Amino acid sequence: MQKVLAIVGPTAVGKTELAIKLAKKLNGEIVSGDSMQVYQEVEIGTAKATKEEQAEVKHYLVNTRSVFEPYSVKDFVDQATAAITEISKKGKLPIIVGGTGFYVNALLNKMQLGEKTDQEKSVTQKWENYLTENGAEKLWQQLHDKDPVAAEKIPIPNSRRTLRALTVIDRTGKKFSEQQEKIEPRYDYLIIALNSKRAKIYDRINQRVDKMMDLGMLDEARFIYENRAQEHQILQAIAYKEFFPYFEKTANLEECIESLKTASRRYAKRQLTYFRNKLPVEWFDPLEDPNCEQEILEKVEEWLNV
Repeated sequence: MQKVLAIVGPTAVGKTELAIKLAKKLNGEIVSGDSMQVYQEVEIGTAKATKEEQAEVKHYLVNTRSVFEPYSVKDFVDQATAAITEISKKGKLPIIVGGTGFYVNALLNKMQLGEKTDQEKSVTQKWENYLTENGAEKLWQQLHDKDPVAAEKIPIPNSRRTLRALTVIDRTGKKFSEQQEKIEPRYDYLIIALNSKRAKIYDRINQRVDKMMDLGMLDEARFIYENRAQEHQILQAIAYKEFFPYFEKTANLEECIESLKTASRRYAKRQLTYFRNKLPVEWFDPLEDPNCEQEILEKVEEWLNV
């Protein structure tokens, strides 16, 4: 079975830096495991590897779609499996790097992401119509009424996940939170998860947001805001909608920046919850442990030689 290394963790913990170092030492190439880095028009808010970093090690699934094109987890899995095959044919190690836990899980394990049946399409269309007519909050409330446990794990703006949960409930007649998806490994994988003390992660998140602002984050957010009438998934991304009140003159810039920092910290908590509960990971602390990089390298080499 093909070996695939994955590096996951909360935002701003240092995944990209570690991945590049490991790729150089292990003859690897990197596949982005982030749901938003595929979009060409947004660089800063999606925290892509810099052009210099991408020049050091080849990256896949970065800048492959326009924000105005639909993109699903199934699209991601199809593209990522093709990239892994290409990397493997060159005799290199595929390294998945990202913080979108569900996408990484769907790639590494064979989850049910195929074409929908007519019944599923009909149910999905019903809830999509409801979303169009009533908005994301009322859609989420429908889920909360049917399955409060599932609803509490899904942010209200994430209508894509809410739609999926409601569709599954309607199709099966069972609560989404009580259903276990049958999965099996797609690859022989090792998942390295990075984390550190909460205060350190939060401080790095705050610093990253400040740096994004210096790099021109506001211009990207304005582009998304001006094109918000068009249906595109980037509207769900943290880093853009937080500035909409500034453009609408209902909040000042400092308030929106603080809102982004808060949203990013909350997202980091959700990422960690997913990695802890849904994926078999090996935890390391790159910010506290000075030997972390060497320990990870030894762990990976041991796994590769099995």
